Parts: sequence; C-alpha cells; structure tokens
Amino acid sequence: MSAAHVRRGGAARTKARKPAVQVPKKIAKKLPVDQARANKLAGLAFSLFIAAIGIVALVALDIPSKAATSAGAAIGRAGFAVGGYQIVGLKKMDRARVDAVVSEELQKAAERSGSDKPAQLLVDVSAIRNRLLQYGWIQDARVSRRLPNSLVVDIVERKPAALWQDKEQLALVDADGVVLDRVPITQMPDLPLLIGPGANRQARKLDQLMRTAPTLQPQLASAQWVGQRRWDLLFQSGETVSLPEGEPAARAALVKFANMDKSAGLLGRGLVRIDLRLPGKMIVRLPKVPEPAGTEVAQDS
Repeated sequence: MSAAHVRRGGAARTKARKPAVQVPKKIAKKLPVDQARANKLAGLAFSLFIAAIGIVALVALDIPSKAATSAGAAIGRAGFAVGGYQIVGLKKMDRARVDAVVSEELQKAAERSGSDKPAQLLVDVSAIRNRLLQYGWIQDARVSRRLPNSLVVDIVERKPAALWQDKEQLALVDADGVVLDRVPITQMPDLPLLIGPGANRQARKLDQLMRTAPTLQPQLASAQWVGQRRWDLLFQSGETVSLPEGEPAARAALVKFANMDKSAGLLGRGLVRIDLRLPGKMIVRLPKVPEPAGTEVAQDS
C-alpha cells in the first residue's frame, strides 16, 4: 500500500484591514512618521472632527440643557425641592428687596421644574448673588444650598459713613462714596453732610483730614466740595472755614486753625467766614452791622 501523501497547506492568511482614513503616499513620505502611523493620526483627527460636529449639534438643539433640566426636576420630585430660605447678615437694608430677588429666581426654577416647588439643582444661585450685588447696601453676598430643601443667603452690608447732597438729592454713602440709598430729609441720620458734585468720593479723605483736628471733628455740620479741588467746612456754630487746595496744605491749615481755636476760641464768636487759602494768612469776614433804625440817607436834589 503506497503511502498517501498529504499536502499540508499553510495557515489561512487574514487580509490586513485597511484603515478607514488613509494618508496619500506622496504626503506620507514628507511626514516624519511612517505610513501606518500617519494613517492612525489621520483617523484620530477625523474622529475628533466628527465628535466636535456632534457636540455642536447637541448644543444647538439644547439637548444637554434639556437633559440637565429633566434630571434636576426628577431630583426635586425625589424630595430635594426648595421650601424656604434664610437671610443672614441683613441689618439696615430693606428686606423686601432681598425677598423680591430670591422669590423671582425661585419662581423661575419652579417653572423649569414643572412643579409648584423649585428643584434645588435648578435654582440659579449665581443669578441671585449677581442681582443682590446691584444694590448699593450690599458689599458682598453668598447664596448656598442647604440640603435637602432650603437656601441660605449670607449678606455683608456696607457701613454708612456720611450723607451726600447733590442736585437737591440726599443720599446715604459709605466711606468710599458708594451710594447706599436715598434718604428723606425728615429721616436724616446723625452723619457728616457732604455737599457738591463728587463730594461722596471724598468721604474717606475728609474723615482722615478731620481726624488731624479731633477737637473740631464733632463740631462739623457739613462740608462742601468746591470746584472738585478743596473744602469749605461749615461748623455748628455757623462759621465757614475755607481750606486751601491739596491734602498737605489743607491739613496744615486745619491743624493751625484748631490750635488757634483752642487758645482764642474762634468758633462761636459770630464770624461769617474764616479764609485759610493763603499760606500763613487768615482772612476773617465779619457779619454786616445793621444800620440804626430811623437812619435816613440824604440824597442830592
């Protein structure tokens, strides 16, 4: 019996898969990588391009926002809905203004939630903070979520430092001149009165100036910012003291006047104006003396 010859073929070869994106050979030769590497990089770039188009399409259709809104509403229905809020740090500002801002934003969140109560995650706490910062009284604000069903509004108020009168309007300002609120004349607090355009921005400098003459500071009734460059000080006893321009000159003149008032009692004597604008000089204006009753002025005929 003859031996059977069995022909053994080699293992079947698997055809190499061609890459979806191929770089032309002429271009690949000019690249610092081989053909296979260039094809992989081209494929990766193409995939990123397709992904970018998909993301743009999703954003254009507002799909991420809608999905987030749906998820936030579902969490709200699970018990994480805002049922109230707490305001901390409010002392002088009208609470009704803060309540109005928070209530409006909660109403918007409730509409997005499709429920009577706003879902926690759909309340725009940044919008609440930004709107509160528009009020002069509020120097800073922080709005935080207190799970499961509350918000905390923490407010830092500015401190009133003076009253500012300009164009027949009276306002409360802080040391930096920020207008806090309008003030009726009948409700004026016991604070220095600044008069004139831009006087509010000089509140801190005026306070520093008056601190150099501590005996005069409590007697100051008002201060007028003249020509955006210097002060006229009106004291409670009725005298007006005109200071020179520039902080050093004004400080030196005020300290000198304070020392003279200590020794000679210039305030309270009925003087009308004390002008200190000229270096080393003090010009005093006296009140007009009324003519005696019955005095007639002779006229030429």
